[in-house]
Amino acid sequence: MISIHIIPLLVAMFLAINMGGSGTAPSFSAAYGANLIRRDLIPGLLGLFVFAGAIIAGQKVILTVGGDVLPAENVGIVMSVIVLGSVGLSLFFANMLRVPQSTSQSTIFALSGPALYLGVLQTHRLFFEIIPTWFITPVLAFVIAYTFGRFVYMPMRGKLRPLLDFLRRQRALQWFVIGTSCYVAFAIGSNNMANAAAPVLAMASNMLDVEVGSSNFMLLMLILVFMLAPMFGIGSSLMGHRVLQTTGKGISRFGPLGASYISVITASILLVSSLWRGIPTSLVQMNTAAIIALGMVKSGHVHIWQNAPLKRIFSVWIISPLIAMTLSLFFTWLVDALGFL
Repeated sequence: MISIHIIPLLVAMFLAINMGGSGTAPSFSAAYGANLIRRDLIPGLLGLFVFAGAIIAGQKVILTVGGDVLPAENVGIVMSVIVLGSVGLSLFFANMLRVPQSTSQSTIFALSGPALYLGVLQTHRLFFEIIPTWFITPVLAFVIAYTFGRFVYMPMRGKLRPLLDFLRRQRALQWFVIGTSCYVAFAIGSNNMANAAAPVLAMASNMLDVEVGSSNFMLLMLILVFMLAPMFGIGSSLMGHRVLQTTGKGISRFGPLGASYISVITASILLVSSLWRGIPTSLVQMNTAAIIALGMVKSGHVHIWQNAPLKRIFSVWIISPLIAMTLSLFFTWLVDALGFL
C-alpha cells in the first residue's frame, strides 16, 4: 500500500523537475542574458526562493488548482497520477525543444480532461477568471514594458550611463539585478508550486479526511512544498540551460536596467494574481512578452519578429497544453475502461 500511495508524489517530483527546467528562463534569463550571473549559481537560488514563495504566498493558488476545475473529491491516487503525469510529459516535450512553457496552462488543461470525461468540469471560474487572466496578463506586461522602455528607459539611458558605470564597478547593480531575479523565483513559488502540490494535496486530504484550511491541511501543504521545492533546483540544473539559451540569449540582449525591469514587471503581476484571487497564471508568457517589448524598443519591430525562436515559442505554447489535455483525457478513458477509476 505504501508503494502505491507514494506514486503520485514521485510523479509530482517529476513534474517539479520539469517546472524547474522551464521556470529557469522567466526567473533568471534576464540576468543571465545581461551576463550578470553564472549559470551554475542559478539552480540553488531558484529552489530556495521557490520554496519561500510557496510557503508565504502560495496557499490561494493551491486551493484553486486543487478544486476549482476538477473538484477535489474526484482526485484519488489514479487521477492525481494522470493529471501530474500528463503535465510532466507535456513540459518535458517543451523543455526538449528549448522552449519555456506555461506550467499553469498545461495543469489547468490536464485537469479539464478528466473533469470533462466525468462531467464535473467547474466552468464558471475557468471561463470567467482563469482563462481571461491568461490573455490579460501578457498584454499588460507587454504594454507596461514597451511604454516604460519607449518613453523612460531609452531617453534616459545615455544620461544614466555614468551612474551605471559607477554602480557596475561597485557591483551594486549586479546584486540588484540578481535580487530581482530571485524576486521572480519567489513569485514562481507563489503561483506555480500549486501545479505539482495541489493534486497530491487533494488526494492526501481525501484519503486522510482532512478538512481544507485546518491545521492538518496546512501541515500537509508544508510537507509537500518542502519535498517539492528542491526538485525545482534539480530541474534547473538538468534542463534550465536549454531554455536559458533560447530566452536569455536567443531573443535579445539587455543591459542591467532592462534585465531588472523585466523581472520586476512579471513578478509583480504574478504575485498580484496569486495573492488577490489565487489564479494560476503564465509567468513564462508574461516574461517573454516583456522581453519582446523591450527588444522592440531597442532593436526595432522587424528585427524582433523575424527572430526564429519566437515562432517556435508561440507554436509550443499552443501545442503543449493541448498535449496535456489530450493525454489526461486518454488516460482517464483508459483506466476507466480497465476498471481502475
